[in-house]
Amino acid sequence: MAKPTARWTERLEHLDRRIIFLVVAVGILVPLVAPLGLPVTVTEPVQAFRDQIDGLPPGSAVLVSADWDPGSRAELLPATVALFHHLFQRDVRVLIISLWPAGPRMVEQALAEVRGAHTKTYGKDYVNLGFKEGAEVVMVSLGDNLPATFPADYYGTPVSTLPVLRGIKSYKDIAMVITLSAGYPGTKEWVQQVQDRYNMPMISACAGVSAPEYYPYYQAGQLKGLIGGLKASAEYETVLERKGFAVAAMDAQALGHYIIIGFIILGNALYLINKWTNLGARKE
Repeated sequence: MAKPTARWTERLEHLDRRIIFLVVAVGILVPLVAPLGLPVTVTEPVQAFRDQIDGLPPGSAVLVSADWDPGSRAELLPATVALFHHLFQRDVRVLIISLWPAGPRMVEQALAEVRGAHTKTYGKDYVNLGFKEGAEVVMVSLGDNLPATFPADYYGTPVSTLPVLRGIKSYKDIAMVITLSAGYPGTKEWVQQVQDRYNMPMISACAGVSAPEYYPYYQAGQLKGLIGGLKASAEYETVLERKGFAVAAMDAQALGHYIIIGFIILGNALYLINKWTNLGARKE
């Protein structure tokens, strides 16, 4: 006797999982190429981060500490690129340092994505001072003598020849510290060693895993703004009206979740349909 042909619902219930993996992969990749423009709600810490930069006095100097490496590139490169775009739109001088050995290379990658969109001049409007070993010791040393702590920039040029550092001796000459943090040393140490000691206005962009630890600093007013993880980076890109990788990544993540949820619902529905159909057939 010939075996009964399986119903389409039964065949679909046993769909090859590789097809499911392929659909999910396509759903994730497509928004990275062509973002969907899904709505992004801007949270208060991210809005405060933006407002602090918008409130910087013209001609003032800000210190950016890029304390991250390639392991945090997916989260912190979009935030760093958006930050440099934002700072370069303002009439401020940008001094960039790193307390992580790989930090200067990460800074150069971010600057490479930003330079073409602005008319800022290296050495006059911004400078990459490179890496300095010492963690908290370096943070405190900057409060005594910044040029002595970083006597030359990343390329070996003496800082005394760079107009961007003219009149900059210590934290007293800096309007704000901005930390880009993936761990130690990072935001926590900047708050403990610099914010409390010098009453320095400070904002931070950090990896998502660190954000829960830093939100109390924001609530206490020790951080004036906070970007925590890729989702917050997407919010920052949105509020700046300069959407980039973070927004595209949130679109990809959302669509991937929708597809997975859809397959879960479909699988359960097919299971119930087939169960009820088979029970009905047996009763007959």
